[in-house]
Amino acid sequence: MTQPPDLVTRFEEERGRLRSVAYRMLGSLSEAEDAVQEGWLRLQRADTGDVRNLSGWLTTVVGRICLDMLRTRTARREEPLEDGSAETRVPDPVVRPADPVHEAELADSVGLALLVVLDTLAPAERLAFVLHDMFAVPFEELAPIVERTPATTRQMASRARRRVQGATAPRNTPLARQREVTSAWLAATRAGDFEALLELLDPGVLLRVDAGGGTASGLLRGSLAVAKQAAFYGKLAQAAYPAFVGDGLGIVQAPRGQVVAVLAFTFRDGKVVGVDIIADPPRLSELGMEWVSPSGGE
Repeated sequence: MTQPPDLVTRFEEERGRLRSVAYRMLGSLSEAEDAVQEGWLRLQRADTGDVRNLSGWLTTVVGRICLDMLRTRTARREEPLEDGSAETRVPDPVVRPADPVHEAELADSVGLALLVVLDTLAPAERLAFVLHDMFAVPFEELAPIVERTPATTRQMASRARRRVQGATAPRNTPLARQREVTSAWLAATRAGDFEALLELLDPGVLLRVDAGGGTASGLLRGSLAVAKQAAFYGKLAQAAYPAFVGDGLGIVQAPRGQVVAVLAFTFRDGKVVGVDIIADPPRLSELGMEWVSPSGGE
């Protein structure tokens, strides 16, 4: 059925914001696109003649879709993996070249560290926090979605807020220092310089590796363990370059232009307190990155 041009135009005007809502809810770029597309399909089937606030209506619809997707994902994660291997999931990052053109976009970006914390919330808590704190949706509108009273929904958002604030590092490392640390990391890993890496890491640094399951995925905590692994694997991945990953500096490993890993750093007081790595080929292919090295070679 052909839709009225004004309805198509209104939806396209909202698409970017709806994608932002879905991405923060789901931490997956592809799933966010699916949620927005499902929102469009529901809009086509709905009678919106009496809808005065189409933007709010669409936000509610996409929120419900994301909530259902999160609940399905949570149930699926509770099932053990067939091979008994550990599953470490790092959310999808938004990756851009580390150049002045993209630097202005960082202010509106979401860091992987935040998305990792959001992944630990119950689906309803995540919806209450994301839609209220990030998109200013009133609790009176959120309550019917999560099937709670407005007061209970407010409490859910408050609990989620405390967890987010307690688990994420403040943005107190200037971009210039991030560049300095990233360049030093690249030099140290290429040289296998354990001591130099140790200088860059907070003692309690946490490394997460998402390689799609299996022995390569997992967690490492502590500067000694993380520096040792980075020094070993860095020598095997020389074609690595700075990039904006989420809301800060990170690294893309791309031998011959083929992206094989994305590293996101979380900084606190000029040190690296978190390293999130995606090295799962199917996940990386879904990010749709085509990488060209700054030098034009490998």
